[in-house]
Amino acid sequence: MDTPTASRALATEAVHAGRDDLARQGLHAPPIDLSTTYPSYDSQGEAARIDAFAATGAIPDGPPVYGRLGNPTVARFETALARLEGTETAVAFASGMAALSAVLLVRGSLGLRHVVAVRPLYGCSDHLLTAGLLGSEVTWTDPAGIAAALRPDTGLVMVESPANPTLAEIDLRAVAHACGSVPLLADNTFATPVLQRPAEHGARLVLHSATKYLGGHGDVMAGVVACGEEFAGQLRQVRFATGGVLHPLAGYLLLRGLATLPVRVRAASANAAELAHRLAADPRVARVHYPRIGGAMIAFEVHGDPHQVIADVRLITPAVSLGSVDTLIQHPASISHRIVEATDRRDAGVSDKLLRLSVGLEDVEDLWRDIDGALRRPDRGAGNCATSHNEPAAASAP
Repeated sequence: MDTPTASRALATEAVHAGRDDLARQGLHAPPIDLSTTYPSYDSQGEAARIDAFAATGAIPDGPPVYGRLGNPTVARFETALARLEGTETAVAFASGMAALSAVLLVRGSLGLRHVVAVRPLYGCSDHLLTAGLLGSEVTWTDPAGIAAALRPDTGLVMVESPANPTLAEIDLRAVAHACGSVPLLADNTFATPVLQRPAEHGARLVLHSATKYLGGHGDVMAGVVACGEEFAGQLRQVRFATGGVLHPLAGYLLLRGLATLPVRVRAASANAAELAHRLAADPRVARVHYPRIGGAMIAFEVHGDPHQVIADVRLITPAVSLGSVDTLIQHPASISHRIVEATDRRDAGVSDKLLRLSVGLEDVEDLWRDIDGALRRPDRGAGNCATSHNEPAAASAP
């Protein structure tokens, strides 16, 4: 479908990957294929193609077979995301958690049920591992302890950098080296391939909640794993068997979202860097967390009541999720990480005073006016501001 002849810049790939064949077909916008099934008058040939998929998970040659096996519109998004992440391919799912579940099922089917993971992770990822809902067993460690935590049955090492919600960063290259032959899965939802490409640092699996920045408009739910073709085949087999498929319309919206991903991430990151500087200098704020690589996410701890801040914003939307064109704020200890046991949550740096801000594309002065107003209202404590290990970056687009 998509065979460019030369290496292209990220911004160019974002616009053209997954679409390179359209002009030759007399098309400009990608078509949306909503079919759930596809006719075939060659039942013997169809059987052979299904057998081939069952053996390797490779995408069948020729026309599509069935919507649970694959979809042409979704395949365009997978092609594009793999190009942006610098991997052989990608496999899309109905949500980020469906994508992570498929990875765990693939490794577990090989008897490799042990996972080594570094906190913090997204709260539901943490819960999925800790509860052992898919038969996995997890060892939590810091990055320096990964090599020592590996066992013969370790099937996966999982990290998130910058992490949700503290924005702690990990040296991915060092972690990948510590993993040895065990695949490293890096959740790249916060950074996106605009700021970081984990595969270039040794990660064999790159996970996205595509609901966030890849879609970018708060109107699509999806997940995707960028990886090599061998692992992708196994993921496709799990997706076929479990049914965690991505709807074609979602695939179309994600492909459209990728076209503006670099512009959106850089503009929102410029806003976030400026807000991080202002928050770090504000005596009503106890600590600011902002990653060295930049990005559009900020976490900050207040001296006063964080719930009152959320109640008092007017322009900013108090809601879960992130990565949309509008700015969102939430209290992780109550919402996204509520499912994590309180002691584990606090040990990972998710304090009860922490607020997570997903900065959007509004004018930065309007955003600051809203934050300032929410902090200024009655019953706010005051004290000396401290900055976290992640110093706010310069207020310029990364």
